[in-house]
Amino acid sequence: MARRAGWEALLASLEQDAAGQAVAPGNPTEAATFEATGVTETTGVTETTEVTEATGATEPWTEPTGLGPIPRELVGRASRLVAAQRDRMTALEAERSAVLEHLGALRAVDATREPRGAVYLDASA
Repeated sequence: MARRAGWEALLASLEQDAAGQAVAPGNPTEAATFEATGVTETTGVTETTEVTEATGATEPWTEPTGLGPIPRELVGRASRLVAAQRDRMTALEAERSAVLEHLGALRAVDATREPRGAVYLDASA
């Protein structure tokens, strides 16, 4: 029962993170904060880490230990979560490619500009 509760808490946390990350980047004017919850191996105490989208501040995710194998009845839920994460990675890669294209275009425009410097030199001063 404790193993199932630990897995359910972990899956709920990952689902919350995935849902929040899929929504927040579409609204860049709003700072979005998400909480990632995990059960510690030794104490069973739930730890929460805040992730702020506006600053990108986050602690590195570490694989939980001590949960044991995932209960059979949670495999479908975990599979859906993996599929959602893969979909998000695909979307992020597409967004990354678009940004790189835009940066390339901006650099090309900037390279055509003539340097702006002094046109005349006042030698009498």
